[in-house]
Amino acid sequence: MKILKKSILITIVFMVICGLAYPALITGIGQLFFHSEANGSMITADGKEVGSALLGQNFTSDKFFHGRVSSVNYNTYTEADTKPDKTGKTAYSGVGSGSQNLAPSNKALQERVQKDIQDFLKSHPGVKKEDIPTDLLTSSASGLDPDISPASAKIQIPAVSKASGISETDLQKIVDKYTEGRTFGVFGEPRVNVLKSNIEIALLVKNK
Repeated sequence: MKILKKSILITIVFMVICGLAYPALITGIGQLFFHSEANGSMITADGKEVGSALLGQNFTSDKFFHGRVSSVNYNTYTEADTKPDKTGKTAYSGVGSGSQNLAPSNKALQERVQKDIQDFLKSHPGVKKEDIPTDLLTSSASGLDPDISPASAKIQIPAVSKASGISETDLQKIVDKYTEGRTFGVFGEPRVNVLKSNIEIALLVKNK
């Protein structure tokens, strides 16, 4: 009985420490010192949360910068997609992430890349095929990458300027403003947050 009581007591103590006290402490520290990050790095525009700085969104308008290819349709469903058809099935499969993980030799991947190249060249006159940055034609492992390379943003500026009416100089300033360098100066590559850039573009277009 003594061993049993001691075991129960130890279990209760560790449940309180590991299951209550520690999570409460970490949550408190997160909310106090890293409030934005702890709550999903949400971005607000006109008083409304419009997305997370950590998740890419699908922009289709020529007035905005386009992000990387997403292999998962996670944010473009319509209300109609959630309604069942005659067979009881819906187009909506829930929120998810992930990559198709196709090999370079995969025919479906090759066809998709070729189509994206042709579409890009059509909407960006004057751009040569070999000048299209690789990240605009490939998806990240999660399919949710919120950033593009500075080169990918720069190559889109003339087309975005023509569609939005914003000067190329002002668009370059937006790109520079939301360009982040390597983490700690060592890890990763310089990157531009697409959502933050497009929000500023939307505000400029709205105020024109």
